[in-house]
Amino acid sequence: MKRVFITGASSGLGAALALRYASQGATLGLLARRGDALAALIATLPNPHLHRAYPADVTDHAALRRAAADFIGHAGGVDAVIASAGVSFGTLTEHPEDLAAFEAIMAINVTATVATFAPFIATMKAQATPARLVGIGSVAGIRGLPGAEAYSASKAAVMSYCESLRLELKPHGIRVVTITPGYIDTPMTAKNAYPMPFLMPAEKFAAKAAAAIAAGASYRVIPWQMGVVAKLLRLLPNPLYDLAFAKAPHKARRVP
Repeated sequence: MKRVFITGASSGLGAALALRYASQGATLGLLARRGDALAALIATLPNPHLHRAYPADVTDHAALRRAAADFIGHAGGVDAVIASAGVSFGTLTEHPEDLAAFEAIMAINVTATVATFAPFIATMKAQATPARLVGIGSVAGIRGLPGAEAYSASKAAVMSYCESLRLELKPHGIRVVTITPGYIDTPMTAKNAYPMPFLMPAEKFAAKAAAAIAAGASYRVIPWQMGVVAKLLRLLPNPLYDLAFAKAPHKARRVP
């Protein structure tokens, strides 16, 4: 993967992936809302002159299209697009004010993934080299968690969307990869006030994710231990799941 475009690149998983690919000599297009954080990150990367920073919000779909066009022109094509931008906070349907939070989570986690991929597909179809579109799911999307209606729903949607897109684009030689993280040590998970089993450093996650992307894996849970948990959760009958998780700790709400 020598030409890689990453959203949500200023921190967390996106920044860890940027560091990983830059260390392998890739040319990067990095998009995030915070231009100062992007500039600071690029200054730490090998060959900073190769990389492009795109300060933009992923909900600005026109800005995503402009960034995609500029990066394709700069890099002469694209090998991987990673839609890493995402938000996570608690929502409770009983509170009317949480509807806005629900809409924001869906716009950033789901719709922006689609808007990130869309401008690259024509180029990927036309170029001779194989390419990857990478969506970021979550173990929280495998089964709904209490107090996380929006986040669980958004990640379930991303995973189903990527599965549909994988089938659609397979005849064109484009691999769609779904990476499903468990608990990764990032600023997002640092806000969780409850135990996080199998917590993995972000740089280790990035190495394993990059390997899965290079292999064109259709679906990969990282760390693998959470993959075992995910398989068990899929098989657990509803009454047992309800008994086990009804009192699970809640994410903090984003109070207006």
